[in-house]
Amino acid sequence: MVRAKAHKWVYYFGDGRAAGKAGMKDLLGGKGAGLAEMTNLGIPVPAGFTITTEACVEYFRVKKTFPKGMWEQVLADLRKVERSMKMGFGDAEAPLLVSVRSGAKASMPGMMDTVLNLGLNERTLQGIIKKTGNARFGYDAYRRFIGMFGSIVLGIKREKFERQLENKKAERGVHHDTELDEDALKAVVADFQALVKAETGKPFPQDPMEQLTLAIKAVFDSWYGARAVTYRKLNNIPETWGTAVNVQAMVFGNMGETSGTGVAFTRDPSTGERRFFGECLLNAQGEDVVAGIRTPLPIEALREKVPSAYRELLRVYKTLERHYRDMLDLEFTIQEGKLYMLQTRVGKRTAAAAIRIATEMAKEKLIDRETAILRVDPEQLDQLLHPMIDQSAKVRIVAKGLPASPGAAVGKVVFTAEDAERAAAKDEHVILVRTETSPEDIGGMNAAQGILTARGGMTSHAAVVARGMGKCCVAGCSAVHVDESAGAFTVNGVTVRQGDFITLNGSTGDVILGEAPLIQPKLSKDFQVLMGWVDQTRRLRVRANADTPHDAKVARGFGAEGIGLCRTEHMFFDVERIRAMREMILADDVDGRQRALAKLLPMQKSDFLGIFREMAGLPVTIRLLDPPLHEFLPHTEEELAGLATDMGVPLEALRAKNKSLHEFNPMLGWRGCRLGITYPEIYEMQVRAIFEAACELAQRKVKVLPEVMIPLVAHVKELSRIKELLIRVAHETMTRYGKKIAYTIGTMIELPRAAIVADEIAKEAEFFSFGTNDLTQTTFGLSRDDAGKFLPFYVDNGILPRDPFVAIDQEGVGSLMQMGVEKGRSTRPKLKVGICGEHGGDPSSVEFCHRIGLDYVSCSPYRVPIARLAAAQAVLKNSKKKRTVSDTR
Repeated sequence: MVRAKAHKWVYYFGDGRAAGKAGMKDLLGGKGAGLAEMTNLGIPVPAGFTITTEACVEYFRVKKTFPKGMWEQVLADLRKVERSMKMGFGDAEAPLLVSVRSGAKASMPGMMDTVLNLGLNERTLQGIIKKTGNARFGYDAYRRFIGMFGSIVLGIKREKFERQLENKKAERGVHHDTELDEDALKAVVADFQALVKAETGKPFPQDPMEQLTLAIKAVFDSWYGARAVTYRKLNNIPETWGTAVNVQAMVFGNMGETSGTGVAFTRDPSTGERRFFGECLLNAQGEDVVAGIRTPLPIEALREKVPSAYRELLRVYKTLERHYRDMLDLEFTIQEGKLYMLQTRVGKRTAAAAIRIATEMAKEKLIDRETAILRVDPEQLDQLLHPMIDQSAKVRIVAKGLPASPGAAVGKVVFTAEDAERAAAKDEHVILVRTETSPEDIGGMNAAQGILTARGGMTSHAAVVARGMGKCCVAGCSAVHVDESAGAFTVNGVTVRQGDFITLNGSTGDVILGEAPLIQPKLSKDFQVLMGWVDQTRRLRVRANADTPHDAKVARGFGAEGIGLCRTEHMFFDVERIRAMREMILADDVDGRQRALAKLLPMQKSDFLGIFREMAGLPVTIRLLDPPLHEFLPHTEEELAGLATDMGVPLEALRAKNKSLHEFNPMLGWRGCRLGITYPEIYEMQVRAIFEAACELAQRKVKVLPEVMIPLVAHVKELSRIKELLIRVAHETMTRYGKKIAYTIGTMIELPRAAIVADEIAKEAEFFSFGTNDLTQTTFGLSRDDAGKFLPFYVDNGILPRDPFVAIDQEGVGSLMQMGVEKGRSTRPKLKVGICGEHGGDPSSVEFCHRIGLDYVSCSPYRVPIARLAAAQAVLKNSKKKRTVSDTR
């Protein structure tokens, strides 16, 4: 009988690969795959093994117990590590210590847990001291282990360990951990052990196997920790992935001045400059750099302190960048002059850096242009399109820290993540000020406009997370002294209190008092180069949703190829115009409405003149009035009384009219084409304004391409009736001006019935534009305004993968869209089809629109570059055979 092969839950370093066809990143996680790959490349990596992401998923499936056979595989590979390192786990003479680290498929810096120095107890401590001849080192490693294991595995608040350590430093009159001698550290160990006994009722675990079991479980459990869950939501990382666990032999950076630890990037992660960039600490362990406990030294400091290790590090980083063909994030430890690599992964970078790295690597022939396009996350471009500080403004700079994440931010000072989240919920802009951030601050960091820390470097938690989020960050500003309990910080003699405004310049590190004026940034030459490649690659056109000449100008500056949605109702909310609009609504007959509309016509025409002028030569899709009339009326008694006085209308009459316009469900009521059919004089005025503007510009030799769009059509007869009116008014207007304007008439597809009968509607419509906001509402049978009460719960609990108003629900709404495209083109093969809902700027939705054959997407002006890049990536991701982009293109 042949025994079934046991499932492989554990991979020894070197058994797996990170790159190529045999890449195992999904299984080993990014960290594990990188360690395996470095081992295969012959780079010095301490021995270890990876417990797979599958094991994590199975662990939760079987109620937090290890999968069958996993522990036995752990023990087998642990024996291999012992043989490789010539040490024994738990051995009193030559003790092997290990680290236990998380490592998901996607980088989640600081979001899950790590335990270092595992395997230390009273017996192995003496072995370490005897083996190294360095008692201070041994006790330093032990106190670190107890503190880390106690907080992460045993659930004791980290602050309690930190308080005891701070008390000991104060007692000894020193400022840094490195200044504590052997006796002081021995006392800290005793204090930490007493704290564990007091908090748990049990002594600190002494069995190394028990320590390892509990640590592996703790790392698995951290996949569902609060900060990891928050990070996954912010970055759209599926909870089904799980995390791998890496168990690796410890090497020590805290064995003296020829030992150290550091984090480095093969190129500058903030600017993208081609230079080796990083930070290090001598006589320290890795968490000291990442946590910002000590302000680190630049990586070049190693050249003087440990020159041979520095030369080896330069060789390794060049080898790895050539191998991976990308900018990498490296972690290393130097133990008594010898270099060990602990991690390599694709490095997080700002949008500006991502673009520069992609374009320069393409020019260096490391990657091709298609790869360069795919290297930039479309959502990251949002970082480039936000304000910067006006350089001509006079500002009061009170301190300077490290420029950890570029951009600028203005907001009120808050000192806790919770306060930041509460303020953001009230639409207040805040700056989160911390001595140093920790992973628990993730929610507040996301809510804040910017982050300021007193400690930490360019690779601290605050810096790395802020860059990933696109948040402005100034780190390591040592002049800032935070007193959270007093709700204030002092900086160079100035006290700044909670609620005071400050401004951060993340590009220079400046901390500025008050609200500095901000201006729009200029896009770099690298951006223009990349977008040139993007535009040569994409098939989808990209338009903008713009209602004013200013919006149209901004959109065109960002590369919009027309306007896909001009919402005419937004033009009526101006203070002067709303009066005429209300007169029209309150009129009792057609003549009264027409008199009020005559006042609106020149105002409406002036808007179209400005928009057409800005979009000369490009199509402009104008949606006729869509919302219900009651939206234009005041609703409080005080507002109604004021309006009645202004208009000379009896209050009772106004109140009655307001009541008559009330609807139980206005989004499904008298609006859109239904309003245009019952009150045709409204659409007649709007069409006249459109064509008067077009004809006047045509007389000045300005090319205008109007597309008139009729909203909320459910039946072809609605469209045909309004179309007849539009053609008549357009013809009358052009005849009056003696000009002929090329124009088209189309409709929005925003009701399920319209998608189902799209073949009939296409007989009258020359173009379709999917209004995915309303189509989502009517498909799901929910109100976007009210869905906030439950949609977040649905997403959090896995009922929906994403908010359907953020990303197209491809199975439901998407199926209706595909049906509409196919049926519409069955009647009119060259039917132009686009999308004008908010989804037009969402990368996943843009890719879906590409797949179902739309001609264009339309989005807000500041999302246009994002949509352009997403459209190019859609071509590359969906092409059956990868196209080659020649260098002469």
